[in-house]
Amino acid sequence: MTAEQHAPTLTQQERELMTHTGGELLAAQLVAEGVEKVFGVPGIQLDYAVDGLAQHADQIDFVVARHEQGAAYMADGYARVSDKPGVCLVVPGPGLLNAGAALSTAYATSSRVVMIVGQIPSPTIDAGLGMLHEIPEQSRLIASLTKWHRLVTDAADIPAAVNEAFRQVQSGRPRPVAIEVPPDVLKTVATAPILPAAVGEPLAPDAGQIADLAAQLSAAERPVIYVGGGIRDIPAATALQAVAEALGAPIVMSRNGRGAVSDRHPLALTRLAGGPALDAADFVLAVGTRFMTQQGRPVVHPGRHRIAAINAEAADLAAPRSFGLALHADARLALEALLPQLAPRTAAAAEGTPDPAELRERADRLLDEVAPQRDWLLAIRAGLPDDGVFVDELTQVGYPSRIAYPVYTPGSYVTPGYQGTLGYGFPTALGVQAADPDRPVVSINGDGGFGWALQELSTAAKYRLGLVTIVFENGVFGNVERIQQETFGRTVGVDLHNPDYTLLGEAFGVAVRTVRTPDELTAVIRDHAGVREPLLVVVPVTDFPTPWDLIAEPSYGDANGRGQA
Repeated sequence: MTAEQHAPTLTQQERELMTHTGGELLAAQLVAEGVEKVFGVPGIQLDYAVDGLAQHADQIDFVVARHEQGAAYMADGYARVSDKPGVCLVVPGPGLLNAGAALSTAYATSSRVVMIVGQIPSPTIDAGLGMLHEIPEQSRLIASLTKWHRLVTDAADIPAAVNEAFRQVQSGRPRPVAIEVPPDVLKTVATAPILPAAVGEPLAPDAGQIADLAAQLSAAERPVIYVGGGIRDIPAATALQAVAEALGAPIVMSRNGRGAVSDRHPLALTRLAGGPALDAADFVLAVGTRFMTQQGRPVVHPGRHRIAAINAEAADLAAPRSFGLALHADARLALEALLPQLAPRTAAAAEGTPDPAELRERADRLLDEVAPQRDWLLAIRAGLPDDGVFVDELTQVGYPSRIAYPVYTPGSYVTPGYQGTLGYGFPTALGVQAADPDRPVVSINGDGGFGWALQELSTAAKYRLGLVTIVFENGVFGNVERIQQETFGRTVGVDLHNPDYTLLGEAFGVAVRTVRTPDELTAVIRDHAGVREPLLVVVPVTDFPTPWDLIAEPSYGDANGRGQA
């Protein structure tokens, strides 16, 4: 018999496996993971990856931004409101560095971003030969901004690396993950199976700790729950609300925790309204929160307070916090396990327990100090449905939104978290809108921060993203101007030379409206509902009153039993 007659007969599947490039394997595994959109900017190191996406154009939309920072922010925004991770594709070196601010924001806000990063050719990595886009120790840089990272050096390993990235990003604390793939690896033909979609592994609580926590909470007279960004979907929010109602415990929401329960709920309190409740509590349960103030102090100290915490991140259960009981567990799973073990509450509230309704009324009176900003925020709220998404920014209207904008559903208030990345809002909101094109989304911006990514108006128009983008225009970096004037009695570098926004919108094919009253703004937002075209709204404003005393984050109950501002 001839050698040909002895050759085994190959199945079609086996033949396909033998003819896949690394880029094709990458795209096929993304399809297997359920990816529907990839945000990115093409480049020479990614040619074979982009060609792989082209072969699956009927399954994956490749949304091309005008800058890698915009693409990475869009992936973050997509992840914030979707049940899927956001995926971003960037070239190495400058592309990665451009995306770095967005990656750091996703890290700060526990956002499920999967970043695919190109590399220089494998034999030259870290050799210092001056290859195109080479930077020293790129892998080390990526590792500092992700919870998990892998450099893939064999095309056959690409599907497994992608699969593990998706498992990691959906397990434990959700934070960005990254895969680096050199161009020669993307080009290489390899044999590898496409794996079933990864399944996340949430941290289950310890049964003994749950029983201990239930007993302590049941015995508490004035329990309060303090919640952060670990409650971000309806199942987790439902479990939280049920536990709070069983305990009669007010729920104090941090900035990242806004929407964990509806602000209409009788137990719901913002950080401003909830301060006296935290101070008066005899037991504080911290759920899914770093539990730190902006000044680097724990929100509540032990002493006259007993404190317990539930967190999927072990580091957030450690010093300088001091918890009597620390549960390293997924918030939803822990709350669901806790609920049936709580003793029914029949007694009236203990003496000294603040009334949440009175605390909300007190906060409303305090917010009179920022009435101009509140008027604009309430106008936006009136223009959106309950599940409409508000994307915050570092702007004079955005700062008080942390305590003055009513939030009614989980995931409908998006912030940059502790990273405070000016200019994140507009491109992040584009990702939010891309995740759900029919859901009303509003992005607020100052004219300073909007300049970071205004070129993404092109992306909004190209992909017909119906985002309402509001720019509050006063011609200065408002917060910087205030700080300089109050500190030094003079200002420098704060004045802006803005474009004519009407001409800017026209240049990109984006409709522009100028509004001058809150009522006009409400009407514009309502009228735009259901329109799959972007709208830029310009709001000329003057100086706003300072919100900083109201959004300060006191720390309660130090070692001597005193509240600390």
